Amino acid sequence: MSKNALSELLAQKAALEQQIADVQREQRSEAIGKVKALMSEYGLTLADISSKSAAAPTKRASGPTGKVAAKYRNPATGDTWSGRGLKPKWLAAALAEGKALTDFTI
Repeated sequence: MSKNALSELLAQKAALEQQIADVQREQRSEAIGKVKALMSEYGLTLADISSKSAAAPTKRASGPTGKVAAKYRNPATGDTWSGRGLKPKWLAAALAEGKALTDFTI
């Protein structure tokens, strides 16, 4: 490839990049016009748009939620259970023997 051909390709590249920038600017301007028209039609302000929408769900923090207070205690051993997750073996065995969950309530 000659130096002249490279120069021509670089010039074409620069011209295409300029065309892309022009089209993007034009499309952005059109989009802003549409948004302004919608804002006017619905009586919206910038504050309405920038505030969190009541319809949008809030995102809960994920990760550990901390320790939960115990709700049930094994009177024989003192073992406890919060009522969350799987029942501990001691409670499952007691329930199988016919005892009620309320017998272990703290």
